[in-house]
Amino acid sequence: MKKVSNIITILIIAIMLLPNIRIFAGNEDRSGQAGASELLINPWARSSGWGGVNTANARGLDAIFTNVAGLAFTQKTEVIFSQTQWLKGSDINISSFGFSQKAGETGVIGISIMAMSFGDILIRTVDQPEGGIGNFSPKFINIGVSYAKAFSNSIYGGINFKIISESIADASAEGIAVDAGIQYVTGPTDNIKFGISMKNVGPTLKFSGDGFSFRGTMNNSTNSLTIEQRSAEFELPSLINIGASYDFIFNEKHRLTIAGNFTSNSFTKDQYMIGAEYGFMQYLMVRTGFCYESGIFDVSTRTNALTGPCAGFTIQAPLNKEKGSTFSIDYSYRATNPFQGCHTIGARINL
Repeated sequence: MKKVSNIITILIIAIMLLPNIRIFAGNEDRSGQAGASELLINPWARSSGWGGVNTANARGLDAIFTNVAGLAFTQKTEVIFSQTQWLKGSDINISSFGFSQKAGETGVIGISIMAMSFGDILIRTVDQPEGGIGNFSPKFINIGVSYAKAFSNSIYGGINFKIISESIADASAEGIAVDAGIQYVTGPTDNIKFGISMKNVGPTLKFSGDGFSFRGTMNNSTNSLTIEQRSAEFELPSLINIGASYDFIFNEKHRLTIAGNFTSNSFTKDQYMIGAEYGFMQYLMVRTGFCYESGIFDVSTRTNALTGPCAGFTIQAPLNKEKGSTFSIDYSYRATNPFQGCHTIGARINL
């Protein structure tokens, strides 16, 4: 009876999300029409090592990106520092920080910050196209505040509120977005998992600032006026993830997890992901994955710098066996063309 009740709860939540699902359908004709594309970048090494395929079995702070429901599995306190060389050779770096804390018996709160650095870029104008008048540095920052809860031994849910900020010296855009997700765990040893998440849902954004104004005259007048141009609004890259995973538990030391995921993007091609993770006790985890989208194998039809393959590993050491606290190093590589791949390394403390 309890399992039937859990399934009914899952169905009710899924039905609540259905009105929004109709909005999200991969549409190549709308490619490039959304903004804030940094919301699609996974800054965490553990989940990006197999392509973010773990919508169903994401655990801890990594889950904030793939499926915030997995944040509910935080045991007590978790902290992550992560650094990414995004599209190596482009001088784009991503610094990320995450913190989560158990709140009560079943709830967990989390905070995440992702900041993109593009280096110094020459200021060029119509009169001085070669520069020589200084530099500017764009700043992209996303701040997330999350809450996840275990509703039962099988059902977990979460929500993430994000603040989005994009700016250069004389123009900026700010906005908000919401992520939400659920996970369902079943099987004789809780080794079968399902998940669904909805990401980047929010109002349109618009740039404003002194960069959209200039001085000029109107109607042959000799009086100089400041004229401000209006910026067009842009939508967020909303999407829905649907995933499943299965754990093959051979014995106390060896585990193999197979996971699959479907991503329905509202402004880009839909994606199909598959991945595997091997775990040796709690000390070593090796993972790999592949993300497929239409045209990815042909240079003339590929519309994504990421070419599909990815891999990563985790080395974890116990800090206090009685409390179960650990320290781990995570690494991931994502293949790209052009550029020299995306490299992410992170340090994690689980208290």
